Amino acid sequence: MGDRIYLSSPHMSDEGYEKEYVKEAFDSNWIAPVGENVNRFEKELTARVGSKAAAALSTGTAAIHLALKAADVGAGDIVFCPTLTFSATANPIIYQNATPVFIDSNHETWNMCPKALEAAFLKYPDVKAVIVVHLYGLSADMDPIMDICKKHHVPVIEDAAESLGTYYKRKHTGTIGDYGVFSFNGNKIITTSGGGMLVSDQEEKVAKVRFWATQSRDQARHYQHSELGFNYRMSNVLAGIGRGQLKVLDRRVAKKKSIFEFYKRELGELEGVQFMPINGWNEPNYWLSSMTIDSSIRPLELMEALEKENIESRPIWKPMHLQPFFEKYDFVGTDVSEWLFENGVCLPSDTKMKEEDLVRVVETIKKLW
Repeated sequence: MGDRIYLSSPHMSDEGYEKEYVKEAFDSNWIAPVGENVNRFEKELTARVGSKAAAALSTGTAAIHLALKAADVGAGDIVFCPTLTFSATANPIIYQNATPVFIDSNHETWNMCPKALEAAFLKYPDVKAVIVVHLYGLSADMDPIMDICKKHHVPVIEDAAESLGTYYKRKHTGTIGDYGVFSFNGNKIITTSGGGMLVSDQEEKVAKVRFWATQSRDQARHYQHSELGFNYRMSNVLAGIGRGQLKVLDRRVAKKKSIFEFYKRELGELEGVQFMPINGWNEPNYWLSSMTIDSSIRPLELMEALEKENIESRPIWKPMHLQPFFEKYDFVGTDVSEWLFENGVCLPSDTKMKEEDLVRVVETIKKLW
């Protein structure tokens, strides 16, 4: 059995950019949850993606939570959310005592289906916000989604946790809706160990998010709080890691793309295998190379074969409306997301993988056919 091949693990720059910025934080003795690295990370990321303002936060989940709060989502409000996503997309809806309604995917994008979204608006006209996810670095088809939401005067929050570096029609995902959210968790395309970022062109709203994220401390000599606050700001040390990681984002996207193309070339002709859809308007970051299997070989059989060879893989996300905690909430759609879950698998997409690692993965899979 060879060395462990990971699905997607942290990858620091060869140049040591991260160490330089972290050293600055230590040298200045400024390791608290604010500081120069935090300020510059916000500015450098907004410059990269083309948004006007950003708030560096402790997690991507915290960014979704405060995006919902900024959109005035509160108790009893309805929020549309894709069902095919990680629970971190949906959990903040519950934090705000709001009600999620889950929207199906389509096969063309694996993301929110505009037809299902339109049907959901007919069923629930009084919606407070819509969350859109860009799954596995694949952009949702944002034009029809935005047209529908604008028609109903509903704000859009983009969960771009998995899609930093992805473009939709030459525009960065996360900058198309009213609010965008990025994650820098350890398995993301760039990492700060743990952390997130909220971006928006609504600068006053972002300033308010920073205020909430620092315990809503009023401008007063004494500690005074007129609003509920949260301990959600990013550490100055972790922001230094993020600044260094941002310098190698293009390199990471290129490597992820080469991994996807290798798998597609080597496995794409196997019976029943289809890879995640790459549309003409979508320039993905290829965060996780994912495929579906519609044959006698089942995803679990494939994943177990890989695990025997010390190779990590994962199923496609289990839809939220099938989760024990969320099954009581409504779902609008057919069975696309469920089909993707039952037939999908995410292959190892670690940017430190060498060609011999990719060959090992492919040979293990081919033995099943």
